[in-house]
Amino acid sequence: MTLSEPEVADGAVWWVEGRPLEGGRQVIVQAALDGSGRRDVTPAGFSARTRVHEYGGGVYTVVDGEVIFSNDADARVYRHRPGEQPMPLTPEPSRPRGLRYADFAAAADGTRILCVRESHEAEGEPVNELVALAGADVDLVSSGHDFYAAPRVSPDGRRLAWLSWNHPRMPWDGTELWVASADGSNAELVAGGPEESIVQPAWSPDGRLHWVSDRSGWWNLYREGEALYPAEAEFAMPLWVFGQSMYAFMDDGRIACAWSSAGFPHLGLLDPGSATMEELDPALLPTLRSPRMRTDGRRLVYVGASPTRGAAVAVLDAATNELEVVARATADEPDAGYLSAPQPIEFESHGRRAHALFYPPSNRDFEPVDGELAPLLVLSHGGPTSQAEPALDLRTQFWTSRGIAVVDVNYGGSTGYGRAYRELLRGEWGVVDLQDCTEAALHLGREGAVDADRLAIRGGSAGGYTTLCALVFTDAFDVGASYFGVADIEALLHDTHKFESRYEFALVPPQKAHERSPIHYVDRISAPVIVFQGLDDPVVPPAQAEGIVAALRERGIVHEYHAYEGESHGFRKAETIIDSLTAELAFYGRVLSFEPP
Repeated sequence: MTLSEPEVADGAVWWVEGRPLEGGRQVIVQAALDGSGRRDVTPAGFSARTRVHEYGGGVYTVVDGEVIFSNDADARVYRHRPGEQPMPLTPEPSRPRGLRYADFAAAADGTRILCVRESHEAEGEPVNELVALAGADVDLVSSGHDFYAAPRVSPDGRRLAWLSWNHPRMPWDGTELWVASADGSNAELVAGGPEESIVQPAWSPDGRLHWVSDRSGWWNLYREGEALYPAEAEFAMPLWVFGQSMYAFMDDGRIACAWSSAGFPHLGLLDPGSATMEELDPALLPTLRSPRMRTDGRRLVYVGASPTRGAAVAVLDAATNELEVVARATADEPDAGYLSAPQPIEFESHGRRAHALFYPPSNRDFEPVDGELAPLLVLSHGGPTSQAEPALDLRTQFWTSRGIAVVDVNYGGSTGYGRAYRELLRGEWGVVDLQDCTEAALHLGREGAVDADRLAIRGGSAGGYTTLCALVFTDAFDVGASYFGVADIEALLHDTHKFESRYEFALVPPQKAHERSPIHYVDRISAPVIVFQGLDDPVVPPAQAEGIVAALRERGIVHEYHAYEGESHGFRKAETIIDSLTAELAFYGRVLSFEPP
Protein backbone atom coordinates (compact mmCIF):
# COMPACT_ATOMS: atom_id res chain seq x y z
CA MET A 1 0.00 0.00 0.00
CA THR A 2 1.20 3.53 -0.73
CA LEU A 3 0.58 6.58 1.45
CA SER A 4 0.61 10.13 0.09
CA GLU A 5 -0.78 13.66 0.30
CA PRO A 6 -1.18 14.15 4.06
CA GLU A 7 -3.44 17.01 5.12
CA VAL A 8 -4.67 18.64 8.34
CA ALA A 9 -8.19 20.06 8.25
CA ASP A 10 -11.19 20.29 10.54
CA GLY A 11 -9.14 19.01 13.47
CA ALA A 12 -8.36 15.76 11.67
CA VAL A 13 -5.60 14.22 9.58
CA TRP A 14 -6.29 13.09 6.01
CA TRP A 15 -4.22 11.16 3.49
CA VAL A 16 -4.46 9.07 0.31
CA GLU A 17 -3.95 5.31 0.30
CA GLY A 18 -3.08 3.46 -2.91
CA ARG A 19 -4.40 -0.07 -2.48
CA PRO A 20 -2.97 -2.83 -4.68
CA LEU A 21 -5.51 -5.31 -3.34
CA GLU A 22 -8.28 -3.10 -4.75
CA GLY A 23 -6.76 -2.93 -8.21
CA GLY A 24 -4.68 0.12 -7.36
CA ARG A 25 -7.69 2.22 -6.27
CA GLN A 26 -6.76 5.38 -4.37
CA VAL A 27 -8.80 6.15 -1.28
CA ILE A 28 -8.88 9.31 0.83
CA VAL A 29 -8.79 8.37 4.52
CA GLN A 30 -9.56 10.47 7.61
CA ALA A 31 -8.63 10.00 11.27
CA ALA A 32 -8.31 12.01 14.45
CA LEU A 33 -4.85 13.43 15.10
CA ASP A 34 -4.23 10.63 17.60
CA GLY A 35 -5.12 8.02 14.98
CA SER A 36 -8.52 7.13 16.41
CA GLY A 37 -11.78 7.12 14.48
CA ARG A 38 -10.17 6.13 11.21
CA ARG A 39 -12.54 5.86 8.25
CA ASP A 40 -12.45 5.64 4.48
CA VAL A 41 -13.83 8.80 2.93
CA THR A 42 -13.80 7.89 -0.77
CA PRO A 43 -16.78 5.60 -1.41
CA ALA A 44 -16.73 2.42 -3.47
CA GLY A 45 -16.81 3.07 -7.19
CA PHE A 46 -14.55 6.12 -6.91
CA SER A 47 -10.75 6.45 -6.99
CA ALA A 48 -9.07 9.71 -5.96
CA ARG A 49 -6.51 10.13 -8.72
CA THR A 50 -5.62 12.69 -11.36
CA ARG A 51 -3.60 12.19 -14.55
CA VAL A 52 -2.56 15.77 -15.23
CA HIS A 53 1.04 15.50 -16.50
CA GLU A 54 0.24 11.74 -16.38
CA TYR A 55 1.91 11.56 -12.95
CA GLY A 56 -0.80 13.45 -11.08
CA GLY A 57 -0.63 14.51 -7.45
CA GLY A 58 -2.56 17.29 -5.72
CA VAL A 59 -5.67 15.16 -6.03
CA TYR A 60 -7.82 16.69 -3.27
CA THR A 61 -8.40 19.44 -0.74
CA VAL A 62 -10.72 19.76 2.26
CA VAL A 63 -13.02 22.79 2.57
CA ASP A 64 -15.43 23.21 5.48
CA GLY A 65 -15.81 19.48 6.01
CA GLU A 66 -16.22 18.70 2.33
CA VAL A 67 -13.64 16.94 0.15
CA ILE A 68 -12.94 18.30 -3.31
CA PHE A 69 -11.26 15.56 -5.35
CA SER A 70 -10.53 14.30 -8.83
CA ASN A 71 -12.05 10.94 -9.75
CA ASP A 72 -9.91 8.71 -11.91
CA ALA A 73 -12.57 7.04 -14.05
CA ASP A 74 -13.93 10.23 -15.63
CA ALA A 75 -11.34 12.82 -14.45
CA ARG A 76 -14.16 15.07 -13.20
CA VAL A 77 -13.91 17.00 -9.95
CA TYR A 78 -16.38 16.03 -7.22
CA ARG A 79 -17.57 17.71 -4.05
CA HIS A 80 -18.05 15.12 -1.36
CA ARG A 81 -19.36 15.40 2.16
CA PRO A 82 -18.26 12.19 3.90
CA GLY A 83 -21.17 9.80 4.26
CA GLU A 84 -23.03 11.26 1.29
CA GLN A 85 -22.80 10.63 -2.45
CA PRO A 86 -20.12 12.67 -4.29
CA MET A 87 -21.54 15.32 -6.63
CA PRO A 88 -19.71 16.46 -9.78
CA LEU A 89 -18.43 20.04 -9.91
CA THR A 90 -17.05 20.03 -13.44
CA PRO A 91 -18.74 19.26 -16.75
CA GLU A 92 -18.54 15.88 -18.39
CA PRO A 93 -15.77 15.96 -21.01
CA SER A 94 -16.43 15.18 -24.66
CA ARG A 95 -13.91 12.35 -24.60
CA PRO A 96 -12.76 10.03 -21.78
CA ARG A 97 -10.59 11.99 -19.34
CA GLY A 98 -10.69 14.88 -21.80
CA LEU A 99 -10.64 17.50 -19.02
CA ARG A 100 -8.30 16.81 -16.10
CA TYR A 101 -7.81 18.80 -12.88
CA ALA A 102 -5.13 18.88 -10.18
CA ASP A 103 -3.47 20.90 -7.42
CA PHE A 104 -6.57 22.22 -5.68
CA ALA A 105 -6.45 25.28 -3.43
CA ALA A 106 -9.47 26.90 -1.83
CA ALA A 107 -10.03 30.66 -1.80
CA ALA A 108 -10.08 32.25 1.64
CA ASP A 109 -13.88 32.10 1.90
CA GLY A 110 -14.09 28.60 0.40
CA THR A 111 -16.41 29.66 -2.41
CA ARG A 112 -13.86 29.17 -5.20
CA ILE A 113 -11.43 26.32 -5.81
CA LEU A 114 -8.30 27.21 -7.78
CA CYS A 115 -6.64 24.41 -9.74
CA VAL A 116 -4.73 23.38 -12.84
CA ARG A 117 -6.81 22.17 -15.78
CA GLU A 118 -5.37 20.10 -18.60
CA SER A 119 -7.60 19.86 -21.66
CA HIS A 120 -7.36 16.94 -24.09
CA GLU A 121 -10.59 17.94 -25.84
CA ALA A 122 -9.03 19.14 -29.11
CA GLU A 123 -6.56 17.47 -31.42
CA GLY A 124 -2.90 18.26 -30.90
CA GLU A 125 -1.05 19.05 -27.71
CA PRO A 126 -3.14 19.31 -24.51
CA VAL A 127 -3.73 22.82 -23.16
CA ASN A 128 -2.85 23.64 -19.55
CA GLU A 129 -4.44 26.58 -17.71
CA LEU A 130 -5.31 27.87 -14.27
CA VAL A 131 -9.03 27.87 -13.56
CA ALA A 132 -11.38 28.56 -10.67
CA LEU A 133 -14.30 26.29 -9.84
CA ALA A 134 -17.23 28.28 -8.49
CA GLY A 135 -20.45 26.34 -8.15
CA ALA A 136 -21.19 24.94 -11.59
CA ASP A 137 -18.95 27.52 -13.29
CA VAL A 138 -15.35 27.05 -14.42
CA ASP A 139 -13.66 30.44 -14.79
CA LEU A 140 -10.35 30.96 -16.57
CA VAL A 141 -7.69 32.54 -14.32
CA SER A 142 -4.52 32.35 -16.41
CA SER A 143 -3.47 30.85 -19.75
CA GLY A 144 -0.75 31.21 -22.33
CA HIS A 145 2.01 29.16 -20.70
CA ASP A 146 2.67 25.52 -21.50
CA PHE A 147 2.47 24.44 -17.84
CA TYR A 148 1.03 25.66 -14.54
CA ALA A 149 1.30 24.51 -10.94
CA ALA A 150 0.77 25.50 -7.33
CA PRO A 151 -2.03 28.09 -7.30
CA ARG A 152 -1.91 29.48 -3.76
CA VAL A 153 -4.30 32.07 -2.29
CA SER A 154 -3.09 34.61 0.30
CA PRO A 155 -4.69 34.48 3.77
CA ASP A 156 -6.70 37.67 3.14
CA GLY A 157 -7.99 36.24 -0.15
CA ARG A 158 -6.82 39.24 -2.17
CA ARG A 159 -3.76 37.77 -3.91
CA LEU A 160 -2.97 34.65 -5.84
CA ALA A 161 0.47 33.12 -6.51
CA TRP A 162 1.31 30.39 -9.01
CA LEU A 163 4.08 28.79 -11.02
CA SER A 164 4.39 28.52 -14.79
CA TRP A 165 6.99 27.32 -17.27
CA ASN A 166 7.27 26.63 -20.97
CA HIS A 167 8.77 24.10 -23.34
CA PRO A 168 11.49 22.89 -23.50
CA ARG A 169 12.15 23.34 -19.77
CA MET A 170 11.17 20.96 -17.03
CA PRO A 171 10.19 22.47 -13.66
CA TRP A 172 13.59 21.59 -12.18
CA ASP A 173 15.26 23.55 -15.02
CA GLY A 174 13.45 26.89 -14.86
CA THR A 175 10.08 28.15 -13.65
CA GLU A 176 8.45 31.52 -13.05
CA LEU A 177 6.63 32.67 -9.92
CA TRP A 178 3.69 35.02 -10.53
CA VAL A 179 1.52 37.05 -8.16
CA ALA A 180 -1.79 38.57 -9.21
CA SER A 181 -5.13 39.72 -7.90
CA ALA A 182 -7.41 36.93 -6.75
CA ASP A 183 -9.07 36.69 -10.17
CA GLY A 184 -5.74 36.44 -11.99
CA SER A 185 -5.66 40.04 -13.21
CA ASN A 186 -2.65 42.37 -12.81
CA ALA A 187 -0.22 39.45 -12.88
CA GLU A 188 3.37 40.30 -12.00
CA LEU A 189 6.48 38.15 -12.38
CA VAL A 190 8.11 37.89 -8.94
CA ALA A 191 11.00 35.48 -9.39
CA GLY A 192 12.42 32.77 -11.58
CA GLY A 193 13.39 32.34 -15.20
CA PRO A 194 14.95 29.88 -17.64
CA GLU A 195 17.86 28.97 -15.34
CA GLU A 196 16.20 29.21 -11.92
CA SER A 197 13.87 26.58 -10.57
CA ILE A 198 11.20 28.04 -8.26
CA VAL A 199 8.95 25.53 -6.50
CA GLN A 200 6.62 25.28 -3.50
CA PRO A 201 5.22 28.81 -3.18
CA ALA A 202 3.27 29.35 0.05
CA TRP A 203 1.84 32.27 2.02
CA SER A 204 2.68 32.50 5.71
CA PRO A 205 -0.18 33.33 8.10
CA ASP A 206 0.92 36.98 8.12
CA GLY A 207 0.61 37.14 4.32
CA ARG A 208 4.28 36.96 3.29
CA LEU A 209 5.11 34.90 0.22
CA HIS A 210 7.68 32.12 0.59
CA TRP A 211 9.18 29.85 -2.03
CA VAL A 212 12.07 27.49 -2.70
CA SER A 213 14.68 28.51 -5.30
CA ASP A 214 17.90 26.95 -6.56
CA ARG A 215 19.46 30.27 -7.62
CA SER A 216 22.40 29.52 -5.29
CA GLY A 217 22.89 26.07 -6.79
CA TRP A 218 20.81 24.47 -4.03
CA TRP A 219 17.04 24.44 -3.46
CA ASN A 220 16.83 26.75 -0.43
CA LEU A 221 13.92 28.49 1.27
CA TYR A 222 13.24 32.18 0.53
CA ARG A 223 10.86 34.76 1.96
CA GLU A 224 10.01 37.60 -0.42
CA GLY A 225 13.36 37.13 -2.17
CA GLU A 226 15.54 36.73 0.94
CA ALA A 227 17.25 33.41 1.65
CA LEU A 228 16.17 32.31 5.14
CA TYR A 229 18.73 29.55 5.66
CA PRO A 230 21.44 29.37 2.98
CA ALA A 231 22.86 25.86 2.93
CA GLU A 232 24.30 23.22 0.65
CA ALA A 233 21.10 21.26 1.08
CA GLU A 234 17.95 20.57 -0.90
CA PHE A 235 14.64 21.75 0.57
CA ALA A 236 12.68 20.45 -2.42
CA MET A 237 12.25 17.52 -4.75
CA PRO A 238 11.73 17.56 -8.51
CA LEU A 239 8.18 18.60 -9.40
CA TRP A 240 7.05 15.33 -10.97
CA VAL A 241 3.79 15.43 -9.02
CA PHE A 242 1.60 18.29 -7.83
CA GLY A 243 0.90 19.33 -4.28
CA GLN A 244 4.45 19.40 -2.93
CA SER A 245 5.49 21.40 0.13
CA MET A 246 8.45 20.44 2.29
CA TYR A 247 7.94 23.24 4.80
CA ALA A 248 5.08 24.43 7.01
CA PHE A 249 4.41 27.43 9.26
CA MET A 250 4.18 26.91 13.02
CA ASP A 251 2.18 29.04 15.46
CA ASP A 252 5.35 30.23 17.23
CA GLY A 253 6.75 31.79 14.04
CA ARG A 254 9.15 28.99 13.23
CA ILE A 255 9.04 27.04 9.98
CA ALA A 256 9.13 23.27 10.01
CA CYS A 257 11.37 22.00 7.21
CA ALA A 258 12.42 18.76 5.57
CA TRP A 259 15.62 18.67 3.53
CA SER A 260 18.32 16.44 2.11
CA SER A 261 22.04 16.94 2.70
CA ALA A 262 24.75 14.70 1.24
CA GLY A 263 21.96 12.37 0.21
CA PHE A 264 20.53 11.95 3.72
CA PRO A 265 17.20 13.31 5.01
CA HIS A 266 16.63 15.71 7.91
CA LEU A 267 13.76 17.37 9.77
CA GLY A 268 14.10 20.66 11.62
CA LEU A 269 12.53 23.88 12.87
CA LEU A 270 13.85 27.08 11.33
CA ASP A 271 13.76 30.38 13.20
CA PRO A 272 13.61 32.96 10.37
CA GLY A 273 14.63 35.79 12.68
CA SER A 274 17.95 34.27 13.71
CA ALA A 275 18.45 32.01 10.66
CA THR A 276 19.07 29.07 12.99
CA MET A 277 17.83 25.53 12.51
CA GLU A 278 16.97 23.16 15.33
CA GLU A 279 17.36 19.69 13.86
CA LEU A 280 14.93 17.09 15.16
CA ASP A 281 15.79 13.56 16.23
CA PRO A 282 16.85 11.51 13.16
CA ALA A 283 14.70 8.64 14.47
CA LEU A 284 11.53 10.64 13.78
CA LEU A 285 10.93 9.16 10.32
CA PRO A 286 12.87 11.91 8.49
CA THR A 287 12.57 10.60 4.92
CA LEU A 288 9.49 12.07 3.27
CA ARG A 289 7.95 9.33 1.16
CA SER A 290 5.45 11.91 -0.08
CA PRO A 291 6.95 15.40 -0.61
CA ARG A 292 4.43 17.24 1.55
CA MET A 293 4.29 18.50 5.15
CA ARG A 294 1.26 19.99 6.86
CA THR A 295 0.67 21.49 10.32
CA ASP A 296 -2.09 22.67 12.60
CA GLY A 297 0.40 25.13 14.06
CA ARG A 298 1.76 22.81 16.73
CA ARG A 299 1.84 19.33 15.22
CA LEU A 300 3.42 18.25 11.94
CA VAL A 301 1.78 15.75 9.66
CA TYR A 302 3.79 13.96 6.99
CA VAL A 303 4.43 10.57 5.40
CA GLY A 304 7.81 9.59 6.74
CA ALA A 305 10.16 6.63 6.91
CA SER A 306 13.56 5.63 8.29
CA PRO A 307 16.08 2.87 7.50
CA THR A 308 14.24 0.51 9.87
CA ARG A 309 10.64 1.75 9.62
CA GLY A 310 8.51 1.81 6.52
CA ALA A 311 6.35 4.62 5.22
CA ALA A 312 3.82 5.86 7.76
CA VAL A 313 1.48 8.78 8.24
CA ALA A 314 3.14 10.50 11.18
CA VAL A 315 1.84 13.19 13.53
CA LEU A 316 4.73 14.84 15.36
CA ASP A 317 4.29 17.19 18.30
CA ALA A 318 7.05 19.72 17.64
CA ALA A 319 7.14 20.83 21.27
CA THR A 320 7.61 17.40 22.84
CA ASN A 321 8.99 15.34 19.92
CA GLU A 322 6.23 12.81 20.57
CA LEU A 323 5.45 10.85 17.40
CA GLU A 324 2.07 9.29 16.71
CA VAL A 325 1.91 6.83 13.80
CA VAL A 326 -1.59 7.11 12.35
CA ALA A 327 -1.28 4.68 9.43
CA ARG A 328 1.36 2.33 8.04
CA ALA A 329 2.04 1.29 4.47
CA THR A 330 2.43 -2.30 5.64
CA ALA A 331 0.50 -4.06 8.39
CA ASP A 332 3.59 -5.89 9.66
CA GLU A 333 7.10 -4.50 9.47
CA PRO A 334 9.93 -7.04 9.34
CA ASP A 335 11.98 -7.88 12.39
CA ALA A 336 15.28 -5.96 12.39
CA GLY A 337 17.08 -9.30 12.11
CA TYR A 338 15.92 -9.53 8.51
CA LEU A 339 16.82 -5.97 7.53
CA SER A 340 19.91 -4.61 5.83
CA ALA A 341 21.01 -1.12 6.89
CA PRO A 342 22.05 1.27 4.09
CA GLN A 343 25.72 2.23 3.98
CA PRO A 344 26.52 5.44 2.05
CA ILE A 345 29.43 5.04 -0.34
CA GLU A 346 31.31 7.41 -2.62
CA PHE A 347 33.41 6.20 -5.51
CA GLU A 348 35.40 7.51 -8.43
CA SER A 349 33.56 7.57 -11.73
CA HIS A 350 35.34 8.94 -14.78
CA GLY A 351 37.14 11.71 -12.94
CA ARG A 352 34.36 12.75 -10.56
CA ARG A 353 32.72 11.55 -7.38
CA ALA A 354 29.49 9.57 -7.50
CA HIS A 355 27.20 8.39 -4.72
CA ALA A 356 25.25 5.28 -3.77
CA LEU A 357 23.71 3.36 -0.88
CA PHE A 358 25.04 -0.16 -0.33
CA TYR A 359 22.91 -2.86 1.33
CA PRO A 360 24.78 -6.06 2.24
CA PRO A 361 22.73 -9.27 2.51
CA SER A 362 21.04 -9.75 5.86
CA ASN A 363 18.90 -12.57 7.22
CA ARG A 364 19.34 -13.79 10.77
CA ASP A 365 18.18 -17.30 9.83
CA PHE A 366 21.00 -17.94 7.36
CA GLU A 367 24.78 -17.80 7.28
CA PRO A 368 26.77 -17.22 4.08
CA VAL A 369 28.67 -20.17 2.63
CA ASP A 370 32.32 -19.97 3.71
CA GLY A 371 34.40 -18.13 1.15
CA GLU A 372 31.41 -17.26 -1.02
CA LEU A 373 30.64 -13.62 -1.80
CA ALA A 374 27.13 -12.45 -2.48
CA PRO A 375 25.87 -11.59 -5.96
CA LEU A 376 25.17 -7.88 -6.45
CA LEU A 377 22.03 -6.23 -7.78
CA VAL A 378 22.50 -2.65 -9.01
CA LEU A 379 19.41 -0.45 -8.73
CA SER A 380 19.09 2.37 -11.23
CA HIS A 381 16.32 4.70 -10.07
CA GLY A 382 13.79 6.39 -12.35
CA GLY A 383 13.21 10.00 -13.04
CA PRO A 384 16.09 10.20 -13.85
CA THR A 385 16.13 13.15 -11.42
CA SER A 386 14.91 11.00 -8.52
CA GLN A 387 16.98 10.09 -5.48
CA ALA A 388 17.81 6.83 -3.75
CA GLU A 389 17.05 7.52 -0.09
CA PRO A 390 18.02 5.57 3.06
CA ALA A 391 14.46 4.61 3.97
CA LEU A 392 13.07 1.14 4.52
CA ASP A 393 11.97 -0.19 1.14
CA LEU A 394 10.61 -3.72 1.24
CA ARG A 395 11.56 -4.24 -2.40
CA THR A 396 15.22 -3.73 -1.50
CA GLN A 397 14.89 -5.93 1.57
CA PHE A 398 13.23 -8.58 -0.61
CA TRP A 399 16.61 -9.03 -2.29
CA THR A 400 18.95 -8.62 0.69
CA SER A 401 16.97 -11.09 2.83
CA ARG A 402 17.53 -13.66 0.07
CA GLY A 403 21.30 -13.35 0.05
CA ILE A 404 21.66 -10.74 -2.69
CA ALA A 405 23.59 -7.52 -2.03
CA VAL A 406 22.07 -4.31 -3.41
CA VAL A 407 23.61 -0.98 -4.40
CA ASP A 408 21.13 1.84 -5.01
CA VAL A 409 22.98 4.37 -7.16
CA ASN A 410 22.55 8.14 -7.02
CA TYR A 411 24.17 8.62 -10.39
CA GLY A 412 24.97 12.05 -11.82
CA GLY A 413 21.62 13.69 -12.50
CA SER A 414 20.08 12.63 -9.20
CA THR A 415 18.52 15.04 -6.74
CA GLY A 416 20.07 15.61 -3.30
CA TYR A 417 23.49 16.92 -4.27
CA GLY A 418 22.72 20.36 -5.75
CA ARG A 419 21.87 21.74 -9.17
CA ALA A 420 25.32 21.16 -10.66
CA TYR A 421 25.16 17.44 -9.86
CA ARG A 422 21.58 17.30 -11.16
CA GLU A 423 22.67 18.88 -14.44
CA LEU A 424 25.42 16.32 -15.08
CA LEU A 425 22.82 14.44 -17.11
CA ARG A 426 22.08 17.32 -19.48
CA GLY A 427 22.89 15.93 -22.90
CA GLU A 428 24.50 12.91 -21.22
CA TRP A 429 21.63 10.53 -20.48
CA GLY A 430 22.79 7.07 -21.34
CA VAL A 431 26.37 8.07 -20.57
CA VAL A 432 26.74 9.48 -17.03
CA ASP A 433 24.07 7.26 -15.48
CA LEU A 434 25.55 4.23 -17.21
CA GLN A 435 29.07 5.12 -16.09
CA ASP A 436 28.05 5.57 -12.45
CA CYS A 437 25.95 2.41 -12.22
CA THR A 438 28.72 0.37 -13.81
CA GLU A 439 31.45 1.91 -11.66
CA ALA A 440 29.42 1.30 -8.48
CA ALA A 441 29.32 -2.41 -9.28
CA LEU A 442 32.99 -2.60 -10.26
CA HIS A 443 34.02 -0.62 -7.16
CA LEU A 444 32.23 -3.04 -4.82
CA GLY A 445 33.72 -5.98 -6.70
CA ARG A 446 37.24 -4.59 -6.36
CA GLU A 447 36.66 -3.95 -2.66
CA GLY A 448 35.70 -7.59 -2.16
CA ALA A 449 32.27 -6.66 -0.86
CA VAL A 450 30.46 -8.71 -3.53
CA ASP A 451 31.11 -11.40 -6.11
CA ALA A 452 32.45 -9.51 -9.15
CA ASP A 453 31.47 -12.45 -11.36
CA ARG A 454 27.77 -12.28 -10.44
CA LEU A 455 26.50 -8.80 -11.21
CA ALA A 456 22.90 -7.93 -12.05
CA ILE A 457 21.21 -4.62 -12.83
CA ARG A 458 17.55 -3.59 -12.71
CA GLY A 459 15.51 -0.41 -13.09
CA GLY A 460 12.15 1.01 -14.06
CA SER A 461 11.38 3.72 -16.62
CA ALA A 462 14.56 5.85 -16.86
CA GLY A 463 16.22 3.21 -14.69
CA GLY A 464 15.08 0.59 -17.17
CA TYR A 465 16.78 2.62 -19.89
CA THR A 466 20.04 2.62 -17.94
CA THR A 467 19.64 -1.13 -17.44
CA LEU A 468 19.21 -1.74 -21.16
CA CYS A 469 22.17 0.55 -21.93
CA ALA A 470 24.31 -1.41 -19.47
CA LEU A 471 23.47 -4.67 -21.21
CA VAL A 472 24.06 -3.22 -24.68
CA PHE A 473 27.07 -0.97 -24.22
CA THR A 474 29.05 -2.82 -21.53
CA ASP A 475 29.83 -6.42 -20.67
CA ALA A 476 29.94 -5.71 -16.93
CA PHE A 477 26.64 -7.39 -16.03
CA ASP A 478 25.58 -11.02 -16.14
CA VAL A 479 21.82 -10.39 -16.16
CA GLY A 480 19.36 -7.49 -16.23
CA ALA A 481 15.72 -6.67 -15.52
CA SER A 482 13.92 -3.82 -17.28
CA TYR A 483 10.62 -2.52 -15.95
CA PHE A 484 8.85 -0.42 -18.62
CA GLY A 485 12.30 0.80 -19.64
CA VAL A 486 12.94 3.26 -22.44
CA ALA A 487 14.45 1.36 -25.35
CA ASP A 488 14.04 3.81 -28.23
CA ILE A 489 14.93 7.44 -27.55
CA GLU A 490 13.87 8.49 -31.04
CA ALA A 491 10.41 7.01 -30.55
CA LEU A 492 10.17 8.60 -27.12
CA LEU A 493 10.92 12.01 -28.61
CA HIS A 494 7.83 11.69 -30.80
CA ASP A 495 5.56 9.35 -28.87
CA THR A 496 5.29 10.54 -25.30
CA HIS A 497 2.95 12.83 -23.38
CA LYS A 498 3.10 16.62 -23.22
CA PHE A 499 4.87 16.99 -19.88
CA GLU A 500 7.94 15.08 -21.10
CA SER A 501 7.65 15.84 -24.80
CA ARG A 502 10.77 18.04 -24.80
CA TYR A 503 12.51 16.50 -21.80
CA GLU A 504 14.48 13.93 -23.75
CA PHE A 505 15.83 16.64 -26.07
CA ALA A 506 17.66 18.11 -23.07
CA LEU A 507 18.87 14.72 -21.91
CA VAL A 508 19.88 13.36 -25.29
CA PRO A 509 20.70 15.64 -28.25
CA PRO A 510 18.54 14.57 -31.22
CA GLN A 511 21.64 13.75 -33.28
CA LYS A 512 22.68 11.32 -30.53
CA ALA A 513 19.27 9.68 -30.09
CA HIS A 514 19.86 6.79 -32.46
CA GLU A 515 23.26 5.84 -31.09
CA ARG A 516 21.98 5.93 -27.49
CA SER A 517 18.87 3.84 -28.16
CA PRO A 518 19.42 0.25 -26.98
CA ILE A 519 16.82 -1.11 -29.38
CA HIS A 520 19.19 -0.55 -32.31
CA TYR A 521 21.99 -2.57 -30.74
CA VAL A 522 20.25 -5.60 -29.32
CA ASP A 523 22.73 -7.72 -31.25
CA ARG A 524 25.30 -6.65 -28.66
CA ILE A 525 23.34 -8.16 -25.77
CA SER A 526 24.74 -11.49 -24.63
CA ALA A 527 23.45 -11.51 -21.05
CA PRO A 528 19.99 -12.84 -20.17
CA VAL A 529 17.23 -10.21 -19.84
CA ILE A 530 13.80 -10.20 -18.18
CA VAL A 531 11.38 -7.50 -19.34
CA PHE A 532 8.24 -6.24 -17.56
CA GLN A 533 5.69 -3.93 -19.18
CA GLY A 534 2.28 -2.42 -18.45
CA LEU A 535 0.07 -2.62 -21.53
CA ASP A 536 -1.65 0.69 -20.74
CA ASP A 537 1.57 2.69 -20.38
CA PRO A 538 1.32 6.15 -22.02
CA VAL A 539 4.88 7.15 -21.06
CA VAL A 540 6.82 4.22 -22.47
CA PRO A 541 4.46 2.43 -24.88
CA PRO A 542 4.53 -1.39 -24.97
CA ALA A 543 5.96 -1.31 -28.50
CA GLN A 544 9.37 -0.42 -27.07
CA ALA A 545 9.47 -3.48 -24.81
CA GLU A 546 8.09 -5.69 -27.55
CA GLY A 547 10.81 -4.51 -29.95
CA ILE A 548 13.52 -5.51 -27.49
CA VAL A 549 11.87 -8.88 -26.81
CA ALA A 550 11.47 -9.66 -30.52
CA ALA A 551 15.15 -9.00 -31.13
CA LEU A 552 16.18 -11.14 -28.15
CA ARG A 553 13.97 -13.97 -29.36
CA GLU A 554 15.40 -13.78 -32.87
CA ARG A 555 18.96 -14.03 -31.55
CA GLY A 556 18.20 -16.81 -29.11
CA ILE A 557 19.19 -14.80 -26.01
CA VAL A 558 17.80 -16.17 -22.77
CA HIS A 559 14.92 -13.87 -21.83
CA GLU A 560 11.43 -13.61 -20.40
CA TYR A 561 8.67 -11.12 -21.15
CA HIS A 562 5.89 -10.32 -18.69
CA ALA A 563 3.15 -7.96 -19.89
CA TYR A 564 0.25 -6.89 -17.68
CA GLU A 565 -3.21 -5.76 -18.72
CA GLY A 566 -4.54 -2.74 -16.85
CA GLU A 567 -1.13 -1.57 -15.67
CA SER A 568 0.30 1.82 -16.59
CA HIS A 569 3.70 3.41 -15.94
CA GLY A 570 4.43 1.88 -12.56
CA PHE A 571 2.62 -1.18 -11.29
CA ARG A 572 -0.26 -0.73 -8.84
CA LYS A 573 -2.00 -4.10 -8.54
CA ALA A 574 -0.94 -6.54 -5.85
CA GLU A 575 -1.02 -9.52 -8.18
CA THR A 576 1.23 -7.72 -10.66
CA ILE A 577 3.77 -6.69 -8.02
CA ILE A 578 3.92 -10.20 -6.55
CA ASP A 579 4.15 -11.91 -9.92
CA SER A 580 6.88 -9.61 -11.25
CA LEU A 581 9.12 -9.90 -8.17
CA THR A 582 8.68 -13.66 -7.98
CA ALA A 583 9.49 -14.06 -11.66
CA GLU A 584 12.51 -11.77 -11.40
CA LEU A 585 13.98 -13.66 -8.43
CA ALA A 586 13.48 -17.01 -10.18
CA PHE A 587 15.17 -15.63 -13.30
CA TYR A 588 18.20 -14.46 -11.32
CA GLY A 589 18.44 -17.84 -9.63
CA ARG A 590 18.44 -19.57 -12.98
CA VAL A 591 21.11 -17.29 -14.44
CA LEU A 592 23.35 -16.82 -11.40
CA SER A 593 23.15 -20.46 -10.28
CA PHE A 594 21.39 -20.28 -6.96
CA GLU A 595 18.13 -21.73 -5.75
CA PRO A 596 15.69 -18.99 -4.63
CA PRO A 597 14.33 -19.66 -1.15
